Amino acid sequence: MNNTLTSSKIVEPTIFDLSSPGRKSSKIVEPTIFDLSSPGRNGVSFPDPDVPRAKLPESLLRADLPLPELAEVDVVRHYMRLSKFNYSVDDGFYPLGSCTMKYNPKINEDTCRLPGYMFTHPLQPIETVQGNLALMFTLQEWLKEISGFEAVTLQPAAGAHGEFTGVLIMRAYHKSRGDDKRVKMLIPDSAHGTNPASAGMTGLTIVQIPSDERGNIDLKALKEQCDDTIFGLMMTNPNTLGMFDEHVEEVIQIVHDCGGLVYGDGANLNALLGIIRPGDIGFDLMHFNLHKTFAVPHGGGGPGSGPVGVAAHLADFLPAPLVGVLEEGDDETPPLFGFVTPRKSIGRMKAFHGHFGGGHVRAFTYIAMHGPDGLKDISQYAVLNANYLLARLRNTYHVPYDRICMHEFVAEGRFDGSDVRALDIAKRLMDYKFHPPTNYFPLIVHEALMIEPTETENKDTLDAFAD
Repeated sequence: MNNTLTSSKIVEPTIFDLSSPGRKSSKIVEPTIFDLSSPGRNGVSFPDPDVPRAKLPESLLRADLPLPELAEVDVVRHYMRLSKFNYSVDDGFYPLGSCTMKYNPKINEDTCRLPGYMFTHPLQPIETVQGNLALMFTLQEWLKEISGFEAVTLQPAAGAHGEFTGVLIMRAYHKSRGDDKRVKMLIPDSAHGTNPASAGMTGLTIVQIPSDERGNIDLKALKEQCDDTIFGLMMTNPNTLGMFDEHVEEVIQIVHDCGGLVYGDGANLNALLGIIRPGDIGFDLMHFNLHKTFAVPHGGGGPGSGPVGVAAHLADFLPAPLVGVLEEGDDETPPLFGFVTPRKSIGRMKAFHGHFGGGHVRAFTYIAMHGPDGLKDISQYAVLNANYLLARLRNTYHVPYDRICMHEFVAEGRFDGSDVRALDIAKRLMDYKFHPPTNYFPLIVHEALMIEPTETENKDTLDAFAD
């Protein structure tokens, strides 16, 4: 193996072998940042001091941290090379099911870098950040309109954090009614995995409800569990099978009849914009994934943003503070925005006010750019693309729940008489420069391939993927 000359020194490179059947062996060669370090090199050149150096007592000195020493250009080139080993939505098709890896318009990056947003601090006096507060208030109002809920908090930092916030709101509601014996959270087997985790963190007992043969919640099994110990139901709709529950209103009524609340996991809201409002069909509360539905970049794990919307009977329990209008405006004077505390608030869920630049500004820009009709188009094209791919693939792959899907669908990545499995298919797709679908989830489908094309892709891309 040859040594690699990098940053003016000889470095033994790290080798990753990416060879696959049908292609030449590919080697990724890049030393670590510590391997590139050279003593005395740095990214800043200070002028010689024109005042005597201060002599600090020995007790105030510490040893230097063992950080790498490099010039600025070395650091830039190192991370630029590493970035080319990555894959993002800007590289190509990214059908990672239940992740909504849509194109993120670059105008979002321009708005979140506006100085009035980028160089403010959450502890500034409210009079100096009226533009920021106006944006947050407007985003709250837009999310209320999109979802049909009475009130919205922007605090939660991610989808699962929104779920946890929602469960605490549900607990506060039951407690306010003196209803302390409700300890069971019902969760369908087609739910996202964060649902049982979020409920479990609050000490609730998780009860799994099976799906029926059409991918709906099994009504008989649901009714058998409903009694006065039911805390609530956490329901993803459309679910992780890509199916809209055909009995959703009956499901909600069954849970309400036994005194429970129904939480909507809004992670798949990209299928419903402008078509159905969860609040209108009876959900008590729901979180939004701004990073999915409203195009905030989230490849690699973040940033996330998980606002929670609630019906009127839960509005008093929302986290504090919310953004509200402290003084109404008129034709000459704008309103004064500030912070308000709900009457029975569960308290803070985050140190400040949520992911403002990373989530709120980008989502605000995306919604403003599309408007009501554009948001509806987004969902219609997302559903159309998913059903087109389903039609292209159903004769090759077994689809266990084979009816009209919503924004995604799940196929089985296995074939009778063959040892090919979902993981093999995923790796082979990477050879063709496609990001693989979600593998082995949901757990109720063997060798699952969960495919979500989003509204971004054109027919040529979908055909190339299917072929």
